Amino acid sequence: MPAEPTAPHVAALAVNVEIPERLRWRDERRGEEFELQSITIRLLPDGALAAKAYGRPVAGGRGAYVSFPVRRNPEIDALVDAAAHEAARRWTAHRGLE
Repeated sequence: MPAEPTAPHVAALAVNVEIPERLRWRDERRGEEFELQSITIRLLPDGALAAKAYGRPVAGGRGAYVSFPVRRNPEIDALVDAAAHEAARRWTAHRGLE
């Protein structure tokens, strides 16, 4: 009897979602103010979600794209939830490598 193929170990799945203008916020790191513009959401092996917000310096320039904790409020939580569900729908409907 042939051996069962081993499922690949998928450590996490990730999706990036743009934060709508009305939900963006600012935070500070090392004396520099950043506007948070996107959230990276990861689906962890246990089914839980993890998220980090990313932004750019308000002053402009080529500053680093820095991560921050995601602000928790009903609108941001709903954005993360909707993005995770949309990602799941897209993964389910994938057509394979082209």
